[in-house]
Amino acid sequence: MSEPLYVPVLPVRRHAVTAYRWLSAVDRRTIAPLWNLPPWPGADTPALAAKLRKGLGSVSRVQRHRSAWIDAPFADEAQVAVLADILREYSELSPLRPVTGPERSPLQQTASLSAAAHSGRGIGVRVRVTREWDAGTTEAVRFLLARAEPTVRADLLLDMDAVLGDRPDAGKEALRALDALVPLTPWRSVSVLSGGFPQVTAETLERGTREEPRWDWAMWHEVALSRRAYAPSLSYGDYGTLPADAIARVPRPDQKGGPDWGFLRYTADRAFVMVKVLHSGDEKIPLNRAAARGLVESPDFRGPLASVGESWLRDCAHGNGSTGGFETWLSVGNAQHFAFVAHTLRSR
Repeated sequence: MSEPLYVPVLPVRRHAVTAYRWLSAVDRRTIAPLWNLPPWPGADTPALAAKLRKGLGSVSRVQRHRSAWIDAPFADEAQVAVLADILREYSELSPLRPVTGPERSPLQQTASLSAAAHSGRGIGVRVRVTREWDAGTTEAVRFLLARAEPTVRADLLLDMDAVLGDRPDAGKEALRALDALVPLTPWRSVSVLSGGFPQVTAETLERGTREEPRWDWAMWHEVALSRRAYAPSLSYGDYGTLPADAIARVPRPDQKGGPDWGFLRYTADRAFVMVKVLHSGDEKIPLNRAAARGLVESPDFRGPLASVGESWLRDCAHGNGSTGGFETWLSVGNAQHFAFVAHTLRSR
């Protein structure tokens, strides 16, 4: 199998595209994102087609030199029909590979398999395990693979969803799934994905700074250090510095208002560090610069050359440039995380 080192699961949103674009060429060579189109409930056909083309266009531009996967996990039957031709077009003209899964509708599976056969770039098979492994999934995946053209190469994307402190057996469940799925076909690559970033509320950050364990990273080590023959070839994936359910949020471009606070994110070796910042108010600038300064002065800070995320934090802490807003904080948090994980995986 040939495989990327790192597969971040990303929403097709501007902040995620920006974070990926900020990565160095060295980091991009080891990263293959799994991009997720958001749900658009109730959109009519012309509006949906326009949204799909806009989202796929932004991703295909930033991915024009590197392969990645594109998924529409929330599309209903009507939306799949609109997506089919557009997906086929972008799969042919860009390095984006379509994704399907055993729980998807026959129409969605057919559209994805057709796009994969037409483009010759292969297909991603995304298998979700939200709690315990269901042995019946094995036959569903076998049946799905049997529907593919013989020339279509397949990548296994084992998605463990949110892995937090309430799933201590996630590593064992991942191994059960891999033991069943890896033998089904000569997969081009096998990736284990999970989301370890917590849900954050105002109460979470009432004291300003908070650390939460990287439960997904711990699960990955349990899987990677197992004595399975396939373990050395596995790729790691996560949901960056967003909770796993963030990809399911419905875009609200006309939304006004919102909370007057947000938070900066930083990834340490075994923990996510979060510090509260303000979106508005008289104290916004001094408080936000102090928050960035706390991260920059931490022994976990990797220095301004580590990524664009670190350089932004350094500038913010030292009084240079903007103190940001929601979109910038998301981009900065993911940019430093992507670069750190890619560097860590290259160094293992």
